[in-house]
Amino acid sequence: MSEVQRPAGTVASVMTEERMFPPPAEFSARARIGSLEDYRRLYDAAKNDPEGFWGERAAALPWTTPYTKVLDWHPPAAKWFVGGRLNASAACLDRHLAAGKGEKTALVWVGEPTGERREYTYRQLHAEVCRVAAGLRKLGIKPGEVVSIYMPMTPELVIAMLACARIGAVHSVIFGGFSSEAIADRNQDAGAVAVITADGGWRRGSSLPLKKNVDIAVEKSPTVRHVVVLKRTGQAVEMVAGRDIWWHDLIEGMPTDTAPEPMDSEAPLFILYTSGSTGKPKGIKHTTAGYVLWAQTTSEWVFDLRDDDLFWCTADCGWITGHSYVTYGPLAAGASLLIYEGAPNAPHEGRFWEIIEAEKPTIFYTAPTAIRSFMKWGMEHIEGRDLSSLRLLGTVGEGINPEAWIWYHEVIGGKRCPIVDTWWQTETGGIMMSPLPGCTPTKPGSCTLPLPGVVPEIVDAAGAPVTPGHGGWLVMTQPWPGMLRGIWGDDERFVETYWSKVPGKYLAGDNARQDKDGYYWIMGRIDDVLNVAGHRLSTIEIESALVSHPSVAEAAAVGRPHDVKGEAVAVFVTLRGGVPTDGLKDALRKHVRQQIGALAAPDDIHFAATLPKTRSGKIMRRLLRDIAAGRETVGDTTTLEDYTVLATLRGNDE
Repeated sequence: MSEVQRPAGTVASVMTEERMFPPPAEFSARARIGSLEDYRRLYDAAKNDPEGFWGERAAALPWTTPYTKVLDWHPPAAKWFVGGRLNASAACLDRHLAAGKGEKTALVWVGEPTGERREYTYRQLHAEVCRVAAGLRKLGIKPGEVVSIYMPMTPELVIAMLACARIGAVHSVIFGGFSSEAIADRNQDAGAVAVITADGGWRRGSSLPLKKNVDIAVEKSPTVRHVVVLKRTGQAVEMVAGRDIWWHDLIEGMPTDTAPEPMDSEAPLFILYTSGSTGKPKGIKHTTAGYVLWAQTTSEWVFDLRDDDLFWCTADCGWITGHSYVTYGPLAAGASLLIYEGAPNAPHEGRFWEIIEAEKPTIFYTAPTAIRSFMKWGMEHIEGRDLSSLRLLGTVGEGINPEAWIWYHEVIGGKRCPIVDTWWQTETGGIMMSPLPGCTPTKPGSCTLPLPGVVPEIVDAAGAPVTPGHGGWLVMTQPWPGMLRGIWGDDERFVETYWSKVPGKYLAGDNARQDKDGYYWIMGRIDDVLNVAGHRLSTIEIESALVSHPSVAEAAAVGRPHDVKGEAVAVFVTLRGGVPTDGLKDALRKHVRQQIGALAAPDDIHFAATLPKTRSGKIMRRLLRDIAAGRETVGDTTTLEDYTVLATLRGNDE
């Protein structure tokens, strides 16, 4: 079949990657899942008997009322552990105290200002959560009501989340870099009754005006009755009598043994807003029992958690990664967490390696965009640092380019640490595809195989499976415990976005392909595909070819209208150092032709000091498409980290 005749929804794959890295034998010998045979046994059991498989694992949760049925599935409506009651906070804290692990380290926190550090045992964390929960109850906050949390990455952010869960309130965490307009939009959509914030927060040496932003937002948030304020930076703030209360006053005299509210297994636990390509952000709704079980189980499987691990996930709790792999997953598993408040380049570009040397985490989970930044910043920040505590590395947020994977493996992992390249989404609640570090041979750039309980398929726009090796739409054919239960207040949008295009199956919104070994490769968002002269090309493959050039640190590929080809390939390139030399554009075009063929050679090459990204590190290719086409930017830009990037790119000559 020619490219022009290819069914709608399929994508040409033009990149090959043959390098493979087996798990180190000594790692496999100690791993929770130490062989592919063990993985396949688990996978088949979960696929063939999901109710038996998940019912067995759910038995360890601290139920106050047992469930009567594991799964009630009427697509797209899923109910897991029907009739059961439990509390997510108790699943993360109380059960570990009951098991005699109260003195184990739960959380180690490092502040952005050098020298700030705090440590909490599970008993101490439990006590702080109970005090805040009691304070929130005293304010009159009831189960089912929504509390917005807009805080810096301090222990109090995790405590606030768990305190809301303890009293049955639904938390909506808003990243501490968002504007007052974004806060107001989220408060209004959720009907939030309270906001928990701080006077300010540190970010790259500057103090962010968090309370001031909340004050502006609350003027447009008629449902908000209370604002709780943590004193973090000490900057002057205005406190509104009758509405605002300091965190330390809220918890003064509060008990350290507040009983957790028994919640229905399907009671909402949190809302997390994700930006849409147009229109208002979507409030993704996750519920209690299935989400907590999924977050815990995937933490144990993918990170091979051991009792002596110190687990550092660098994500902020404003994102789903911070929910699932800072707060709920590792704490439900009884792990020890490391949290850092600031950015990786504050106060200097070696800050992460300085922290690893001092705190000795064993697991390091970060984003590909951060890894590409480390590459760009240079080896001088890494050389001489002792990173020998690390035994496992992970990536999250978007596909990792093979050359960045190799750099991560060799430079940070010292060629001894397996890498878990994880694919998942806000909507999935936790990791869906990933190597299991004790058993899965890895290929740079591939998320390898689905986890037990995940049954994917790659289809064309008609819903028919595509030929192996070709790209298409990634869908899920069976429900899993961590899946989203809806969009807050908008059931119609939930069905339309995720379930209408391939009836009965969850549409992930990503293109993917399977190689000859059955490994999955994520090829970018469905709307990021380029259509060049009838050939549908994956942006991530073009970007990976560019990043494999020694001069390139990061790249983004988009399409722009072309009279003859339909779309031309435009790329935005960040260099590892210095300014572009004469002839570099031609060299990069030649390099892409050599790597994947003339069809993918860029028509336009723009050099940029930085690319427009969300605050979670994802490149906003939609905005780059507007720039490449000379259009005005439309749609939601509230998640953009630095608005000056757009102006700079528009001002640059090609």
